Amino acid sequence: MHEKRNIQIIEWEDLDKRKFYSFGVFLTMSIRATVYPATLIRTLLQVQRGTSLYTGTFDAFFKILRAEGVRGLYRGFMVNTLTLISGQAYITTYELVRKYVSQYSDDNTVKSLVAGGSASLVAQSITVPIDVISQQLMMQGQGEHLTRFRLNADSKNSKQMFGQTRTIMSQIFAADGFRGFYRGYVASLLTYIPNSAVWWPFYHFYAEQLSKLAPSDCPHLILQAMAGPLAAATASTITNPMDVVRARVQVEGRSSVIETFNQLIKEEGCWGLTKGLSARIISSTPTAIVMVVGYETLKKMSLRPELVDSRH
Repeated sequence: MHEKRNIQIIEWEDLDKRKFYSFGVFLTMSIRATVYPATLIRTLLQVQRGTSLYTGTFDAFFKILRAEGVRGLYRGFMVNTLTLISGQAYITTYELVRKYVSQYSDDNTVKSLVAGGSASLVAQSITVPIDVISQQLMMQGQGEHLTRFRLNADSKNSKQMFGQTRTIMSQIFAADGFRGFYRGYVASLLTYIPNSAVWWPFYHFYAEQLSKLAPSDCPHLILQAMAGPLAAATASTITNPMDVVRARVQVEGRSSVIETFNQLIKEEGCWGLTKGLSARIISSTPTAIVMVVGYETLKKMSLRPELVDSRH
């Protein structure tokens, strides 16, 4: 712990890496499963024109549930689990870059800003192809008419876990080649690098402000659990316009971020830039709580044995 702060930070060199990665996979999988329905709904809301399909987050939730059951809320989930790889890459990059930047600056905001942006760059390079495929699978329910790629009757009835995935992948490759799997890559970087770069500094900022207001005997984990959703809501609000553009580029097969942005403004006005924001905040709030509590607990559980007593 190198920071002279009310809430001390467990740094990369304090961790037992074997424990860190073992527990980290379970944590990431739990988070994905918890928030996936909100992620699916957010995508459907962002891609639809106006309110042609759903009027809002809860309307979409109940319509999908009535029409398809719980399975409808998890379309494309099995493919999305591959983002476990990018999740581990994100954590590793964040901690390593943070350690590197600490050689040049002791300012926690600077370290969090640079490390968060770098981690997102690495993670998105892995995540975008997975997102492109899983988003097409998400649209195969009530939003099927919004996508270029559709499953035939045999594929829809296929009980093979990745039968539908193979069908969508082959259609993407036939239409766009390998580049099709990286459609929206620039838009994703413009969305998630700022989101990640903003989230971490705000997280530490809110945690420190809460620590000044809370009683001295208040557990730090509670303050961190409150700071996480505040940071997530702030970052989501700032970056949501580009997230809407990213979703449309990837689902509709567009090639220009600027043209997609301009068309969105022309057709739906500035209000269109807020589409899916409530679903995004709803999904990011439990994600932030679980991630913060889980991640901080993960780091405590992964402390090197000789440091456990001193970090109690």
